[in-house]
Amino acid sequence: MNLIEVYIQEVTRRLPEKNREDISLELRSTIEDMLPDDYSENDVKGALEKLGSPVSLASGYLDRPIHLIGPRYFDIYLTLLKMILPIAVIVSLISIIAEYFIGYDGKEAVLNVVLDVFAFGIWRSIEVGIHVFFWLTLVIAIAERTDKGKDQQPLTTSLKKWTPDDLKNIAYIPKKKAVSKFEVFGSLMWTAIWATVYFYADRLVGIYENNGDGLQFVAPTFNHEVLLQYWPIVIIMVGLEIALALYKLVQGQWTKRMAIYNAILQLVATIGFIVIIINPNLLTEDFNVYTAELFNITTQQLNAWIVGGGIFIFILSAAISVYDGFRKASIY
Repeated sequence: MNLIEVYIQEVTRRLPEKNREDISLELRSTIEDMLPDDYSENDVKGALEKLGSPVSLASGYLDRPIHLIGPRYFDIYLTLLKMILPIAVIVSLISIIAEYFIGYDGKEAVLNVVLDVFAFGIWRSIEVGIHVFFWLTLVIAIAERTDKGKDQQPLTTSLKKWTPDDLKNIAYIPKKKAVSKFEVFGSLMWTAIWATVYFYADRLVGIYENNGDGLQFVAPTFNHEVLLQYWPIVIIMVGLEIALALYKLVQGQWTKRMAIYNAILQLVATIGFIVIIINPNLLTEDFNVYTAELFNITTQQLNAWIVGGGIFIFILSAAISVYDGFRKASIY
């Protein structure tokens, strides 16, 4: 009898006070009807197991869900969370980068500023993620509790009940062929990073020394005037990469046309990179002398290594990207 009383208590304590007594009597009568006249503890356990968890049983007596997000809205909730969260984080990171570099006065080493941006960016991303999670969860929870419909079948993203006709609007995409949103936003972030580094190379890329108070920028690696000569090529590359990222977002999968576009992009990028890196005035004299002395080689050898190694690595990465694009596009 103690098991029965405890079970009834666990069910009714989750119910409104005014309904507890009636449901308690009803539930006790139901359990007694399920037991033989001379029942044992094992018989009680069997009956209670058939009734199920007190939490589930209590949920059946309530007109409202006892969960935060139920199955009817859970798929919509996850879909919106996966869509909104990356966008919010990307926007916040871009705003942080713009805020730091617009307000940069040149007194502090840019590498220290970059490290500050990185650290603050992580904290801001966590903060934005918490806000998005909280407000979206609150909105969906309220929507579920104000939904007066009796049908608890999960809703589609169009807020309608699922029907087989919905499958006609969905294309089958093999997993290895699909383009994830992480890949799209990662591409956009990478474009923003390398473009920023390119136009601020005289402040970002160079020789740093520790003077006891932190890293101090000693000399830039690249000649800023030479880099700016090629700004049209860089702007074209940025535009092409953004277009490819958006194309991936719309298509959601690799296609032959996308693979061809990617191959053209890699070809243009490789030609542009080679044109820039073979410029004899690209590297500053201070960087050449400092690095050559560091590795005990001549400045001519240093330039040959940088140009040859840079071209080899860029061509190899471009070839891998082109091959991977056509490989994914050919998957069925």
